[in-house]
Amino acid sequence: MDIRKLVSQMTLEEKAGMLNGRDFWHLKGVERLGIPPVMVTDGPHGLRKQVAQADHLGINASVPATAFPTAAALACSFDRELVGEVGQALGDLCQQEDVAVILGPGANIKRSPLCGRNFEYFSEDPYLAGEIAAAHIRGVQSRNVGTSLKHFAMNNQETRRMTVDVTCDERAKREIYLAAFERAVRKGKPWTVMCSYNKIDGVYSSENAWLLRDVLRGEWGFDGYTMTDWGACNDHVRGVAAGLNLAMPSLGDAADAEVVRAVREGRLSEQVVDDAVAEVLDVVFRYAEHRRKDPDFSLGAQHHLARKVARECAVLLKNDGTLPLSSNRKIAFIGAFAAAPRYQGGGSSHINAYEVTPALEAVRSVAQVSYAQGYAADANDADAKLLGEAVALASVSDVAVVFAGLPDSFESEGFDRTHLRMPDCQNELIEALCAVNDHVVVVLHNGAPVEMPWADKVSAILEMYLGGQAVGGAAVDLLFGAVSPSGKLAETFPLRLEDNPSYLNFPGDGDRVTYAEGVYVGYRWYDARRMPVRFPFGHGLSYTTFAYGNLRLSADTLMQDGELEVSVDVTNTGRFGAKEIAQLYVHSAHAGVSRPEQELKGFEKVYLAPGETRTVTFRLCSRDFAYYNTDIHDWYAEGGAYELRVGASSRDIRLTAAVELAPGKPLPVHVTLDSTFADIRKIPGGEKVYGPVLGDVFKAFGLMDNAAMGGGAAAMAESLLTGTPLHSMKSYTDGRLTDEMLVEMVRQLNDMQK
Repeated sequence: MDIRKLVSQMTLEEKAGMLNGRDFWHLKGVERLGIPPVMVTDGPHGLRKQVAQADHLGINASVPATAFPTAAALACSFDRELVGEVGQALGDLCQQEDVAVILGPGANIKRSPLCGRNFEYFSEDPYLAGEIAAAHIRGVQSRNVGTSLKHFAMNNQETRRMTVDVTCDERAKREIYLAAFERAVRKGKPWTVMCSYNKIDGVYSSENAWLLRDVLRGEWGFDGYTMTDWGACNDHVRGVAAGLNLAMPSLGDAADAEVVRAVREGRLSEQVVDDAVAEVLDVVFRYAEHRRKDPDFSLGAQHHLARKVARECAVLLKNDGTLPLSSNRKIAFIGAFAAAPRYQGGGSSHINAYEVTPALEAVRSVAQVSYAQGYAADANDADAKLLGEAVALASVSDVAVVFAGLPDSFESEGFDRTHLRMPDCQNELIEALCAVNDHVVVVLHNGAPVEMPWADKVSAILEMYLGGQAVGGAAVDLLFGAVSPSGKLAETFPLRLEDNPSYLNFPGDGDRVTYAEGVYVGYRWYDARRMPVRFPFGHGLSYTTFAYGNLRLSADTLMQDGELEVSVDVTNTGRFGAKEIAQLYVHSAHAGVSRPEQELKGFEKVYLAPGETRTVTFRLCSRDFAYYNTDIHDWYAEGGAYELRVGASSRDIRLTAAVELAPGKPLPVHVTLDSTFADIRKIPGGEKVYGPVLGDVFKAFGLMDNAAMGGGAAAMAESLLTGTPLHSMKSYTDGRLTDEMLVEMVRQLNDMQK
């Protein structure tokens, strides 16, 4: 299809129409030119295609589809291939339902555990979020269906999400909040990207030319189309001019006329419109030319896949040996979620699951269990009768398995949580059961971290997150040892909400929120402060044990344009076949710019039979050692010593190795009269310029030979000199050093670095 030729045949009115939706879910078509009106619809962990009245919050019914685990769970799999399988299944569903683009995945960072939409986001860590998002995208698009990577960018709360203005320093933007999107765009190549509602530094995302043109297209090479979130268009013409392709849902005919008028009045370039339309049409025909009316899949097979995926995502947080359960023990299942699991979140991602498997149903083929409801699913206060029945049952059982978590009213799109507590009735239930039974197992259904005041009293905690329609069957598989848990936490579980780095700045004041914690988000914050947590990032137990050994590097020094292989042997030292997730963290071990204690830069998930050893290999390049330098507005990898840490979690490091990163091009030092001697002495060869000029200053400080004199007194004097700004140095020379001499020296120092 010659897209540019097609655009040239369109009227200005038709072109304007392609930049504004036809209705709630469709783009406009142009029948006379064979341009179809394709459909986009919600995801991302299932397909929410509405067949009747449309809405954006999952209120009205949609077609039956498979509800896979939500993003919060998927990331805990640390499994790119598995997430790709989910993507492929979603792509098949889209082909069957004639959906060109599924809206997702969401790669926003979990800045605060309170964000009501965290169940739709992958991680607090941008590397993990980007890798999993890219795998999801590749999976869906392998079926010739597009994805819409969202919400670009910095949509980290639901409170006033449509008007809030985010203030964040440039380094934190790049290292934390944009990094996941960058990795997803570069590695996944999504067909579309969805703008967030919020402002960033005073500019709406849908009108942010720096975000949409300079960064997304110019730096990252994005070649699809951008669209608004539903209702996120502020000024349509301004958005198109800034790089926005599509406003959704339809803004009506008046918006088309507004674009036409802007072009004719010279306020908007028609070439900009042509380029925007071409980008939309390119994606439209990527789908239209590969439409499959009868994709080869079954919903039954997808249900089995959903169960497998839920098993791989579940995280065993604690286990004193009570798990796995034996079917010949007297077991009680307690809790409303055992009979009716909470398996997905509320809002635009709410899927009409065609089949749901509760744990109480799945366990029938494995063991005989007794059941007590224990609490009302939608209540906060305890029901004395339900509580009494549960305690009575637990008192005569060998093991009490409690299915608990957060109800729909506690977390959803549209609002943020105000605390990390589970409903009082559930906490009271767990405490009461622990008083009468020494073997209490808690199975959690929640989309984000919760406080666990009973954590030290229970025997085991199995985190299922919002595990999709087959979560009950997956829980039974894990509880009874059909497979070993193998997930790891993609986010930190703090002991208290007050420990979170965003606590004093979430959700902000009115329409302003400041990301004052900078790059210290999630484990970066907790590690920097040596702070105890309930469960650390990357944590997850197994029914077996693993040993790490023979850590080796392909070289002791990494060149700036080179690649480093890091290999480690992982051995299953137990009696249960299981998967382990080896994690690689990088620590800066030299004096330099302030850095987090460590950052995840690699992970691999491997299956090991009892006694088996496999070699896991990671590959690093200089970008993996880089930070974002705000002086050069680019990534910069400082040469020097680094420590590579390999382990089972961020706080279970098993092996370390040292590597030297070769020096790169020196950073330019922008010299002003406010620069200090410490600043200018960083300039290679700079002493040839400043040495003759500052000779009298060195003498005044008791230093000669360009401050190279030894001795304790000289060291003290040199320390004082290093912090002295240039404009103050003339004070020590009885007028021999003049402003004119300093200004000329500053000019020469800057010129020699160009």
